[in-house]
Formats: sequence, C-alpha cells, structure tokens
Amino acid sequence: MNLRWKIAQYFEAWWWRRYLRGKAVPDYLDWKREYWVDFLQKINLEVPPSATVFDAGCGPAGIFLVLRKNEVTALDPLLGKYRGLFPYFTDGSLRNVRFVEQPLEQFVAPQQFDLVFCLNAINHVADLGVCLQKLREATRPGGKLILSVDAHNHLVFKRLFQLLPGDILHPHQFDLADYKRLLAQYGFQIQHEIRLKKEFFFSYHVLTLKPDNNKTCELGVEMCR
Repeated sequence: MNLRWKIAQYFEAWWWRRYLRGKAVPDYLDWKREYWVDFLQKINLEVPPSATVFDAGCGPAGIFLVLRKNEVTALDPLLGKYRGLFPYFTDGSLRNVRFVEQPLEQFVAPQQFDLVFCLNAINHVADLGVCLQKLREATRPGGKLILSVDAHNHLVFKRLFQLLPGDILHPHQFDLADYKRLLAQYGFQIQHEIRLKKEFFFSYHVLTLKPDNNKTCELGVEMCR
C-alpha cells in the first residue's frame, strides 16, 4: 500500500476518535440511522429483504445499520480501530452482518451481491483501479452498485490537491467527469445520478450503476491524471 494511503488511513482513524469525543454514542447512532433512511429515500432505492448486500468501505457506522433484514457483508480496513467505539462490533447485536477487516484491494468476494454500496469510500482506497475491478466482480449480473463520492468543482483546486495534501483523508482527487470515465472503463453503466450537496471545493454525488455485461474491463487510471 502506498504512503499517501497509509497516512490517510491514520488520520481517518484519528478523525473518528476526535469526532466522537464527548458525544453520546446512542444519540449519534440514532442520528446516523435516520441519515441512512433519508439517504435511501433521496436516491429512490428500496432494498428488498431478500437482497444480499456488500457495504464496501463501511466505516464504523455504515448503511449496514439500517439493513437489518438483509444478509450483509461489511468491509473496512480500519474496523479494528473502531471496535472500542461502537458496541455492535463485539456484542453480536448485528447478527445479519459479517464484518471483514480488510482493504478492498485484498477482498475476494465469497459470492456476487444483489446490491453493492461504496459510500464516500472510493476516494479513500490505495489502488483505485483494483478496487473498481473488485466492485465489478462483487456485483452480480442484474445487480446494482451504489457509489457516492465528493467530486471536485474546480479544475485548479483538483490539480492543486493532486499535488499537495490539501485533503489528507482522500488519496484520490477527481471531478465527476473523471469518475464517470473510470466507471465506464471498468464496465459500469449509469442508471441514475443525483447531487445531494454542493460546497465550494466539492459536490457530493450518488451514482446508481449496473455492470455492463458486454464490456471487458480495461485496467489503468492514468486517464484521470
């Protein structure tokens, strides 16, 4: 794993410890569950109880929190750092969730999933190309990938952040057009897209994608540099 990714992971764990300091965890989790319910409504996605789900880059309080009727695999390389922060990692209360402490680059999917979520995570990974391939492999034919990302609004700041650690938590600094080209390159078709938030540097976009079974994946991310 590259140095920039390792630095980003260190500060990601540090950020969560700092963010939760002084907060009541039950209150935070109530808010987070409401957030995910609202998120699903905004993107107009209903998750059937029969759907198998992969929550890639789930973090400590991912969308797995509100998918209690589904069989969920939740993956994150920092789960060990979060175990002392949230009870459900050790108390067995989320029996429907299989937690996997591993980088996405190393994950071998035990099955293909009906729904794959990668929410605010793809720009945290070490090897973007490998991870897009992993997401493609994990999404069954006819299934969906729900991907959200903060994308740059201004070319000058995108270039600057690519050169300098202006956004230390995110090793990858791209705009929406970059992400769309990459997703097409790795065999995904966009079914739906929505911008949920716009700020000066970044806008927060959610893309609903399906694997293009007629597309052969082409490795490499240099096109976005």
